[in-house]
Amino acid sequence: MRKLRVIGFIGILLSMVLVLVACGGEAKNIAIGPAGSATNTVSKLILDAYGIEDYNAYEEGFGDAADGVQDGNIDISIGILGLPAASISNLQASAGDVKMLSLSKDAIAHIEKNSAYREFIIPKESYDFLEEDVTTVTAYAILMGNTDTISEELGYELAKVMIENSSEISHAQGAQMTLDNALNGLEDLPIHPGAAKYYQEQGLEFDNPIAELNVSEQPSELVLGTGSSGGTYYPLGGEMATVWNNNIDGINVTNRETSASLENLAAMRDGNMDLGMTVHGPAIDAVNGEGDFDAPIENVAFIGHIYPEIIQIVTREATGIESFDDLAK
Repeated sequence: MRKLRVIGFIGILLSMVLVLVACGGEAKNIAIGPAGSATNTVSKLILDAYGIEDYNAYEEGFGDAADGVQDGNIDISIGILGLPAASISNLQASAGDVKMLSLSKDAIAHIEKNSAYREFIIPKESYDFLEEDVTTVTAYAILMGNTDTISEELGYELAKVMIENSSEISHAQGAQMTLDNALNGLEDLPIHPGAAKYYQEQGLEFDNPIAELNVSEQPSELVLGTGSSGGTYYPLGGEMATVWNNNIDGINVTNRETSASLENLAAMRDGNMDLGMTVHGPAIDAVNGEGDFDAPIENVAFIGHIYPEIIQIVTREATGIESFDDLAK
């Protein structure tokens, strides 16, 4: 009887060892995006949805994180990207075994309850390595303007050129800047009076508050906050700046690499930036003084929609990770 108990105990131990081996047995290296970015915030929300606390956080832009995934130094990388994302296609071309993780229904319910993100299905046709659709969440990338430096006339021109000259943008996400999409992500945000005037002339309807301006003299040199060089914001923002410069007289827009949404909103608040690309959720938090913002930011307003921001989570087949459930306690 004692021998049977010992054998049974050994069997249990062996089963535990096999489980630990299958799951890696140690904290995984997860790229959650730069500190102060929307990627960082939503990554923590995703991990919280699964109850995952034991992991090594890498606060990298998606470009550097993808290099880490390829090298095997990062197990999972979470990014807010356009679809399809060239950085993911490039990673697959280099590594050859990229796997994209889906989110569970319970995780999505948790995320939707605690943020502005909503469920989104990535069609398997989006990437040649996908064998089935991927369930994730999405938000919207929008352009916010500093109401202390962007006049009504300039706000009108910025919105107008975004829509009417978007064909000059070669980046794939430029195709999303259409009149049909123009108000995506506006939700409860104040809208810049210049942008409001343009959209109303085009027959669009909204009942958002019109922001008050405090522009004493329109500066000619403007700074556009984007994101990390390996993501979508920076290259797309560079092309947007070029299109504005080519089509609006008397201004010069320079795109700046940043850690994206939160930094851009804070920089406009502090008077260090004129335009900022951001996810619409953090922008709403900024205006309301919620989330990562201790007090409302009163000098920012919506100018236009840029493209849908889709959470894309990648690993490699070599990690053996099938879902976040593998990491959950």
